Amino acid sequence: MNTFLIITYIAFLSAVTLYAVNSFFLLIHYRKKMHADPPKKAPLKLKYVTIQLPIYNEFYVAERLINSVCAIDYPREYLEIQVLDDSDDETREIVDAIVESKKREGYDIKVIRRAERTGYKAGALKYGLQFAKGDFIAIFDADFVPAPDFLKRTLPYFVSREIGMVQTRWGHLNEDYSLLTKLQALALNNHFVIEQTVRNRKGLFINFNGTGGVWRKECILDAGNWHADTVAEDVDLSYRAQMKGWKFVYLNNYETKAELPAEMNALKSQQYRWAKGTVQAARKILPALWKTRLPLSVKLQGTFHLTAHVVFPLILALALMATPVLLLKTNGVYEMYLNAASVFLVSLFLSFIFFVYAQKEIYGDWKKAVLLFPLFLSGSMGLAINNTKAIFEGLIKNDNEFVRTPKFGISSKEDKFTDKKYFGAFRLDFIAVAEFLLALYSLVAIILAVALKQYSAIPFGAIYLFGFGSVFYLSVKANFLRRKRS
Repeated sequence: MNTFLIITYIAFLSAVTLYAVNSFFLLIHYRKKMHADPPKKAPLKLKYVTIQLPIYNEFYVAERLINSVCAIDYPREYLEIQVLDDSDDETREIVDAIVESKKREGYDIKVIRRAERTGYKAGALKYGLQFAKGDFIAIFDADFVPAPDFLKRTLPYFVSREIGMVQTRWGHLNEDYSLLTKLQALALNNHFVIEQTVRNRKGLFINFNGTGGVWRKECILDAGNWHADTVAEDVDLSYRAQMKGWKFVYLNNYETKAELPAEMNALKSQQYRWAKGTVQAARKILPALWKTRLPLSVKLQGTFHLTAHVVFPLILALALMATPVLLLKTNGVYEMYLNAASVFLVSLFLSFIFFVYAQKEIYGDWKKAVLLFPLFLSGSMGLAINNTKAIFEGLIKNDNEFVRTPKFGISSKEDKFTDKKYFGAFRLDFIAVAEFLLALYSLVAIILAVALKQYSAIPFGAIYLFGFGSVFYLSVKANFLRRKRS
């Protein structure tokens, strides 16, 4: 039994390290490719564009979204705006009022509502597409605020008929609102600055990120249109399109800003959907991807991409095994094997280097951002229980309910969210209880490490303690504030 535990522990550490090594591989190519061969573009030719705005109960941000889209600098005779409103609350009145106002100003804008919210976001996009007049489809989620030059900066990259989609880098409207939003921005930078850039420049598959991008309508239809059998409809369609030969362009040098979740439960909801949806897409797409005649590099990197969230259950398992492994280490018999496992500290080092370069490309004061790496690392680990549950649900269930991330229109530090709609009442669920218990478990592991003079184990225990503890604390803190104010 002890041997099995050690083998499992080292195997899980190896798997985590493998993902870290692959990230470092992407970083190496980023350094080579970033400034060498930027995407090609041509002079802007006016093309008829339909902008789709999928909305569901977005009381605080619907008007901001519609105003920002109507402010896009593009000839109105070449522009159509579809507000795909599935709302069943007061958002409907807000949408109707602002749309009527924009119609009077001369915009070709309309509200499209369905009898039932079938297929959630994917269903809304597919439904609206059948009425779309544009040859190109731009999509913005409710929390996004596109810049006025969005279409003039993206459309020139459709230089040939094989270009099916252009994706912009996400920016952040409320990054400085709190430490929580700051850490989210740092985490997203890893994906958008390095991963998407390298994959695109090397001819590997990337994904449309659900918003902040433009599709060629022909590409959507040729790839089979939007499917609602996963909650990652963007990843699903992206891979189906690229497997059919369509090419994508990623613009690392142009950002479209969005509102980051301002409280932990909203973040956990978003992370849950992303983890569940990506593993659903992996289950659906990977068998077909490996049957193609595409290069091995495309298949391998596609596998790493679609299974990246598997790191979370591995992290959770390692946290649970930390204390029994620590006890075995004092036995002496297994000490040699466990010391050999320390080589996997390289995964933390590689993750740190990757993190540094991602922030360096964004911030002038990137050294301050780098100081937050320990908090970023522990916070990511603290989400392991939430995301592990999502992954197993995505693997074994066919439940494709799209749970939206609540938005509160947070843009400045003075904005509050505890007294707003969509901010749920306190509920001590299984995940929160498990986070609390894992924090206590990690504290016991630290105490045990001190007692056994295994001081090298203390930093790992501290990371788990802070990660699970802070996620639990932030999950319940805002809800208690609401109860206190009500």
